[in-house]
Amino acid sequence: MALTQDARRSPAERPSTAMRSLSGGSVAGRYVMAGLRIVVGWVFLWAFLDKLFGLGYATPEARAWLNGGSPTKGFLSSATGPFAGFYHDLAGTGVANWLFMLGLAGIGTAFLLGIGTRIAAVSGAVMYLMMWTVVLPPVNNPVVDDHIIGAFVVAALAMFAAGDTLGLGRWWKRQPVVQHNRWLI
Repeated sequence: MALTQDARRSPAERPSTAMRSLSGGSVAGRYVMAGLRIVVGWVFLWAFLDKLFGLGYATPEARAWLNGGSPTKGFLSSATGPFAGFYHDLAGTGVANWLFMLGLAGIGTAFLLGIGTRIAAVSGAVMYLMMWTVVLPPVNNPVVDDHIIGAFVVAALAMFAAGDTLGLGRWWKRQPVVQHNRWLI
């Protein structure tokens, strides 16, 4: 039955082969990946909102970006390991602040909506890996920490077309600009 239904759908509407393989073709597997995509999107978007407005979680109101605070200064100033000098030089610069905040907002929005998940995954993985290099060596494990896990998670979200379920991924893939620029998927 599922095969017949998939045959009637356009290629953009069918779950990806990778997603069918991951979930054994199950609807439950697609929903688990969609849930993971939404949660990851919220993590990125929340970090953006908290740093922008200083909502009092990781960023107090007095250090909000809108109040003149720097979203990168604290974390990058505490860099350790072989890249410490590089990150100390970047800490608090306008370019670093803007790129970081645009990255958080873009990655979070893309994953929440289920569009542009490939570029969001690449950007998210780069951001996670750069954050991992800020804290080398990791505190709780000599190699792996939550940043490495996050990089693999965002890669899986794109590979398994997680934006197609509970997201706008299928619609997005049918848009002419995306049809001509497949990297926007």
